Amino acid sequence: MQHRFIFKQYSYNYIIMYRELLMGTDSVSKIRINDLLNKMTIEEKIGQLCLVNTTGGSHLEALKNNLKDGKIGAILNEVNPDVINELQYIAVKESRLGIPLLIGRDVIHGFKTIFPIPLGQAASWNPDIVYEGARISAIEAASQGINWTFAPMLDIGRDPRWGRVAETLGEDTYLISVLGAAMVSGFQGTKLNRKDRIASCAKHFAGYGASESGRDYNTTNIPENELRNTHLPPFKAALNAGAATVMTSFSDLDGVPASANEFLLKQVLRKEWKFDGFVVSDWESIKQLSTHGLTPNDKESAFEAANAGLDMEMASQTYSEHLFALINESRISMQQLDTMVSNILGIKFRLGLFELPYTNPPDFPELVNENHLAAAKEAAIQSAVLLKNENNVLPIVKESVKTIAVIGPLADDGYEQLGTWVFDADERHSQTPLNAIKEISGEDVHVNYVRAMESTRSKSSQFFSDAIDAANNSDIVVLFLGEESILSGEAHCRADIGLPGNQVELIKQISATGKPIILVLMAGRALALENIVNDVDAILYAWHPGTMAGPAIADLLFGKVSPSGKLPVTFPRVTGQVPIYYSQKNTGKPVTPETYMHIDDIQPRMHQVSVGNTSYHLDTHYTPLFPFGFGLSYTEFNYSHLVLDKNEIHLGETINISAEIFNKGCWDAMETVQLYIRDVSASVTRPVKELKGFKKISLAPGETKVVSFQIHTDDLSFHNRKMQRVTEPGKFIVWIGSSSNAELQSEFEMI
Repeated sequence: MQHRFIFKQYSYNYIIMYRELLMGTDSVSKIRINDLLNKMTIEEKIGQLCLVNTTGGSHLEALKNNLKDGKIGAILNEVNPDVINELQYIAVKESRLGIPLLIGRDVIHGFKTIFPIPLGQAASWNPDIVYEGARISAIEAASQGINWTFAPMLDIGRDPRWGRVAETLGEDTYLISVLGAAMVSGFQGTKLNRKDRIASCAKHFAGYGASESGRDYNTTNIPENELRNTHLPPFKAALNAGAATVMTSFSDLDGVPASANEFLLKQVLRKEWKFDGFVVSDWESIKQLSTHGLTPNDKESAFEAANAGLDMEMASQTYSEHLFALINESRISMQQLDTMVSNILGIKFRLGLFELPYTNPPDFPELVNENHLAAAKEAAIQSAVLLKNENNVLPIVKESVKTIAVIGPLADDGYEQLGTWVFDADERHSQTPLNAIKEISGEDVHVNYVRAMESTRSKSSQFFSDAIDAANNSDIVVLFLGEESILSGEAHCRADIGLPGNQVELIKQISATGKPIILVLMAGRALALENIVNDVDAILYAWHPGTMAGPAIADLLFGKVSPSGKLPVTFPRVTGQVPIYYSQKNTGKPVTPETYMHIDDIQPRMHQVSVGNTSYHLDTHYTPLFPFGFGLSYTEFNYSHLVLDKNEIHLGETINISAEIFNKGCWDAMETVQLYIRDVSASVTRPVKELKGFKKISLAPGETKVVSFQIHTDDLSFHNRKMQRVTEPGKFIVWIGSSSNAELQSEFEMI
């Protein structure tokens, strides 16, 4: 059936191509859009604003009738290519005006071939890894008829309690901007109308990552200065990369939910940034305006959203049920409606859907093919972060061990290693760590496997004795713990981000055996690990690594490749430190080693003014457990000779900043060189450090490379008190190093 709706292009399409050559694609599209608008009824225009959910063909007959009547502009969650082609055929051939459909799906970190979760990909600090993951995801999704995805997610992830931090690209504005733009380019390519490309959607606009208490859908209160300097730049970078669509956030932003927020959608997005794609709501977020308390009913919700500039409604039906009446009442003008429809039609033309609305799976590479799996493996390798390696217990040397105990519920679970947002994945494609360890160990090394816990949340210690026996009878222990996939993602927020269930007790009991312990953690967020960090010899943080978790982790454990991942988020010691991030403000009373005093060091009846008087918690250290940008290697890198080509720069000039990086170990390895800058004083307070550049390099043993960064004065700009983007003169401190704790520093003056 999949070939039934594949049609030859007729002479009309060649006329269109000729016109495009003469006039330019954009001009032709505008003419064609205006032609359609002049022919459309109000009902057909409203239909283009409706994104309708279908789950595997339910209510398909009613859907078909609505398509024939021009009442639907886009379909959500249909992945059967035969059904998609049939629906496109009805829209194109059986409706009055023949407008093709957008087919949307959450293709977040893979379609069938699953890559590490976005937070994991961010740990690669490699835009090429992110680009390639999105490119392959687009190919696989497009082969089934999907032409639109709801990624990248560009929210700032500074609260690991928030379940959706798994979907972010980290805590840092600059890192997210670079990687988000790479993801957009991967999905869309340079020509959106290619059959193997799909439209991206920058979400959630804006500030969703600042949800109070890390609870999904919750209120956000973000001052405009913080919004502009921290939360908005990744969206601007994505739009500069060509992102076709934008999705509004569920959250309330300073009293006005994003789906009705004129400041975001009209002032920033359209007026300031000149965005010419379309804006879609998140799932039923227009209908939820009344739940927020902004509106009394669905009709008023539809009015507020449309008036704010939200073009397409996802899942709910306030537009289809109330826009006609709002237009008749002259509360929404025909010009507003035409603009909304034009924005949507423009993307359909850019996608080339009017010329080729159908898919033909045999024209595409096979799903989950060897090349795709190889890319997924490389992404998993570069995403893994080595957090600890006492006494060089890693890598495992096969010749020195005869038995390995592999323990834990995540060692051999092909589903849980995939992570959140994998609706189309098939766990049968997953290659697990246990099988990969057995394969790489060969016949000379015996592997003792004990699951030990039914799930990561299990509170039972019923099988701990088996795990202890396996540890006692082995030379080394590899523990696979963390979070199963359901514990992170949308609506999966946690108040306590320690290891769940009885995992801490399992670690303590295995530690008591005295055997070397390698802890491999799979999780969708940063976990608070202070209570177990000293009980293990090594920690490899793998996030949820995807389809190729097993071979990637095995290669890292056995030293086929050195770890190169760096943390895209700060790891707290305990949950109570959250939010904790490297680019904090200094405050008027910053903590110092001299002013810090732990709660246990306070003497009974100590005089009140003698403790601290600086900004920290009494009952934990003021530093994180692992800082942003941190990640160990099997080799050691030495940073030296920080050089600035000038000590003073003027507005409009560029300064070159370089350092030498020397591999003084015995391993070929990759290192991510990071540049941080501090604006010492300004008209508004600035962070103590800001990432301004990074480069991932390869170094052979004994090799030295000079890594250079060019910083233009525009890179030092920010929004001032009047919300103007400015660059101000003054003193700047600069660091180059392997993490946000970089010590190699210098300074320059902008005059």
